[in-house]
Amino acid sequence: MSEKCSVGYKNSREHLYDELAKLDTLIHLQVLRFRDLYSSKQDDRLSGLCIQDDDVDRVMEVRKNQSKGQKKQEMRALIKQVESIREKISRKVENSLKQGIYLPLYHLARIFQLTSFELDIILVCLAPEMDIKYEKLYAYLQDDVTKKSPSVNFILGLLCTTQEKKIDARSCLFNESTLLKYQLVRFMEESQSRPLISRGVKLDDRIVNFLLEQNVMDSDFELSSFAKIINPSKDWSSVVMEDDLNERLSRLKEAFFKRGERGSIIFYLKGPYGVGKKLTAEAFCYEVKLPMIIVDMNELLMSSSDSQSNVEKIVERLFRETLLQPAAIYLEHFDSLISSDPREIHFQNVISRAVEEFSFVTFLAGEKPWNPPPQLKKHPFIFIKIEFSIPSFQLRKQLWEISLNGNSSISSELNIEEVANKFQFTGGQIRDAAAEAQNIAIMKGSFEKEGITMRDLYCGCHAQSNHNLSKMARKIIPRYTWSDIVLPPDKLQQLKEMCNYVKYRHVVYSDWGFDRKMSLGKGLNILFSGPSGTGKTMASEIIAKELNLDFYKIDLSCVVSKYIGETEKNLSAIFKEAETANAVLFFDEADALFGKRSEVKDAHDRYANIEINYLLQKMEEHEGIVILATNFRKNIDEAFTRRMHFTLDFPFPDEEYRFNIWQKIFPAETPKSTDIDYEFMARKFEISGGSIRNIALNSAFLAANNNNSREVNMTHIIHATKREYQKMGKLCDQSDFGKYYHSVICETGGGGINE
Repeated sequence: MSEKCSVGYKNSREHLYDELAKLDTLIHLQVLRFRDLYSSKQDDRLSGLCIQDDDVDRVMEVRKNQSKGQKKQEMRALIKQVESIREKISRKVENSLKQGIYLPLYHLARIFQLTSFELDIILVCLAPEMDIKYEKLYAYLQDDVTKKSPSVNFILGLLCTTQEKKIDARSCLFNESTLLKYQLVRFMEESQSRPLISRGVKLDDRIVNFLLEQNVMDSDFELSSFAKIINPSKDWSSVVMEDDLNERLSRLKEAFFKRGERGSIIFYLKGPYGVGKKLTAEAFCYEVKLPMIIVDMNELLMSSSDSQSNVEKIVERLFRETLLQPAAIYLEHFDSLISSDPREIHFQNVISRAVEEFSFVTFLAGEKPWNPPPQLKKHPFIFIKIEFSIPSFQLRKQLWEISLNGNSSISSELNIEEVANKFQFTGGQIRDAAAEAQNIAIMKGSFEKEGITMRDLYCGCHAQSNHNLSKMARKIIPRYTWSDIVLPPDKLQQLKEMCNYVKYRHVVYSDWGFDRKMSLGKGLNILFSGPSGTGKTMASEIIAKELNLDFYKIDLSCVVSKYIGETEKNLSAIFKEAETANAVLFFDEADALFGKRSEVKDAHDRYANIEINYLLQKMEEHEGIVILATNFRKNIDEAFTRRMHFTLDFPFPDEEYRFNIWQKIFPAETPKSTDIDYEFMARKFEISGGSIRNIALNSAFLAANNNNSREVNMTHIIHATKREYQKMGKLCDQSDFGKYYHSVICETGGGGINE
């Protein structure tokens, strides 16, 4: 063996040139055979309508005017030359692989387990993509100037020495064959209806680019519109995750890849947006030195909604790409296929088959629970299910620090602990909230001077909270503050303790370890009871405003349904959305939904009790703030009362508290006369704070209509009180209105107290 033949190839191009030299020798041999069969002289008048011998002679350097004996001798020499070239290529490929030289043609043969004959077919189809001269040669040997691509008959004639071998080799181009199954080659569209040996064969464009080391994503199905390939840049240190999950993934990576054998590993990553599913997959791929193809399943299904077969082809192309790169594949929104719909089930099966055929590292990501089909649980597949939850307080705090520390303009009053405690965000939401806060600061022009303030940060957080809850509840912007509510000192203290429960939740649960002692009931459940107008809604708004959280009032008409199972479904949807809403849920007139369970006498009673039991379960699981308000506490089921962290009875205000309410009821901007007798109003009218608010508002409108004074006076207040009494169905008695009875009631009413 010569030293020249013992060395390897410098690069893949050298290898391909040797392969083309082998092909040229085969074509030269075929030209001689062709002329031996068709030895008649060509008519010069057909120039341009067929390939002339002289054209081929110039391309192939065929010797002219040979005798039959010389031709046979040359053909025998060419056959030996082909074998010599094959041996040379084989030796150099072996040496190249030992030296670590990458050869795409060899890699293609290895990943698809191609035979040498199948590789030769690929080479025949590749040649016209590298040099246009092969189109002329193929047309000449097929005796048809329009046939510039090789037909099956041409390929078999070129590569097979006998008719028997040609017949046996046809199977290499059956639909079930490796070449067609993996879409390495395809038949020309115009030849689909012809017999197999007459069909034109073309190498897939992606395979052409792969062999020429132009490694771009497959463009036949516009994969780039819903898929992209990345080279991971994040390692384990970039991922903020629980220690046990970090250790588990590290052990798995070491155990799986230490063997140096290719198997298949499938991850199902379950969790809401932003918990780190994609980042974890990227870190895993970084550690094992694999690129990652990221596919948006929603976009894929949308772009191919008109054809199931189209989806199958796209999925096959995507997963084939994992072998060509090679790369891991990450299917985002995979759970969009998780349903009982036959179409989605079919697509799940298509993906399962593709995983079996192609992928060796697959990440399926979604928010819904999913179990793989049986075939993906068997050897050699390793199936790993990882559930990502909302990060703990300590991790949220760490994520906030990472997201904000890259920003040089941060206010000194920023309290990261406060937002990390109140907003149970994922890492992605924290990153988005920090970016939104910066944008808000820039838009209002305070970024350069003040940096990101707590107000900006809260606005950023509210922007990330789930707003889908608005479809099932009414969002209310809290306006009331502590100065607006009038309650006995102990009741007021209880309200402040409720706020402290949220403010210091991270200390008790995280720092002091109560999180490990409790699996349920980590939220804040509050019951407000008392007559209408005593301040239950106001107190709820104050809590939301104090904590700087969104406030949603649940519309019971959208929840309670007469149809069996619908109420539970609506409740489930509310609590599901509330998980990421980071808001206060307020159920007014809660006894309509949280009423006492009854003795089961019929099916209606049984299902009513099921609704209550279901609601108990959802409240225990919910880690946010839920406030129930009722006018009749005795109507609330005791099971709910036991699960309340706080219960507060709002008393009907006595004279002292009514006086305080009257003094606070008018905004500072409201013009008021000096004749308003708050003491008289508090003493004479035993009404709730809600009624006092109505009177104050109505009197303001009466004053606004008075063009003379345009200020609220006692006459307006008494008149508004009369209207409130009429609305409540009470008589306007002289003993109540006292000295204002004749001067106001009779004058304004025109007909006395019983008008």
